Amino acid sequence: MADQERRSRLLSLKLRALVRDHSGPDAESGSIPHPYGGGAALVTDGAVWILHDGDASRAVGPAVAWSASRAAGLPLNIVTESGGGIAARRATLLDADITVWHADERTITPASPEPHLPVAAADMRHVAFAPLIEDAGAEVIVEHGVVSGEVRGLEMCRVVDDPVSGEARLEAGMGTHDREAFAMVHGHLPAVDALRQVIAAVLPHRADGAEPHPFNRFAAERLLRWHALQDPSSVGCDTLLPAAPPVPRANLKDTVPCVATGVDRDGRTVAVTFVHGVDLDAVPFALDAADAVRADRAVLAARERDVTASVRVLAGLARAPFDVVTVGWPLAPTP
Repeated sequence: MADQERRSRLLSLKLRALVRDHSGPDAESGSIPHPYGGGAALVTDGAVWILHDGDASRAVGPAVAWSASRAAGLPLNIVTESGGGIAARRATLLDADITVWHADERTITPASPEPHLPVAAADMRHVAFAPLIEDAGAEVIVEHGVVSGEVRGLEMCRVVDDPVSGEARLEAGMGTHDREAFAMVHGHLPAVDALRQVIAAVLPHRADGAEPHPFNRFAAERLLRWHALQDPSSVGCDTLLPAAPPVPRANLKDTVPCVATGVDRDGRTVAVTFVHGVDLDAVPFALDAADAVRADRAVLAARERDVTASVRVLAGLARAPFDVVTVGWPLAPTP
C-alpha cells in the first residue's frame, strides 16, 4: 500500500509538471489534483488532465467516465507514454472533446490515431488442423491469424510452430504454460485423444446451469458470445459469426471483450462486442471493433448488472449507430 501511495504521489507531481510546462504556470496554479486509479488527475479552470500509468489503449472509457462525473463539460486531456495511438483512435469515435497526448520526459505532443491492424490470414499449415480440432469436439476459431479450438468459448488447444523444427503442431491446454504441462504429462497421446481428454474435463463446467468453477470463470465473455452464436436473435441479429477483436488478446486468461459480426434484422452489418463484468472501456472498444470491420452499427452485449450509468453515458457519446443489449448468464449464479 505504501508503494502504491508513493507511486500515486509521484504521478500527481509528474502530471502537474507536464501541465505547467505545456500550458504555462497560470494553467497549473489553482488546479486541483485528484486521486485516479491507474494514474493521476488534475482539474484546471479550463480542462481535465489525466495521466494514465502504463498501456493506455483501454484508457479512454475510464477517463471519460471520470471526467463526466467530476468535471462535465470541460475538455479532456489524456496523457500517456504507451498505447496512445490506439487511445487516440478510439477517442475519435466519441462525440466529446478529447485529446490524447504522448509524454516523452517533460514534453507532450498530440498522439496520432493508430491505424487498425491489417487482416492476418492464418497459415494454411495451421488451417489443416481444423478437421482434427472439430473431430475432437471443439470449435475452430481464427483470430489475428491464430488457429485455436474452443469449447463454449474457452480455448482448449492452439496450433503452433515448433521452435526447433518449425513444423506446425496442435497443442492441447489453456494457455502456454498449461499446454506445456499437458504435453509433459500426456505427450504420449495422439493430439486428438489429448484434446478429447481436455474437453471431457472442461465441458461439464461450461454447460448451462453449471455451478461456479475456475473452468467457467475464465473467458466468461466468450461463453456469452457462444450462446449468442447459437441464437443470433438474442442480440438482434439474423446471422452471427465469431470475429477477431481490434487488438489481439495478450493472455487468454485475462478478461478481454470478444467480438462477433453479422447482419441484423434490417439487413445492416453489425459488430457485437461481448463483455462480462463492469468494463468502463467497453463502449470505446465496441466502437473500435465496429470501425475495424466497417460495420453499419455497433452493439454492446452484457449482463444487465454490468450496464452501469457510466456505460450508458459513454454509449450516448457514440458517433456511430450504437446499441446496448442485455443478455442472460447461462450458468448458476455466482456467489
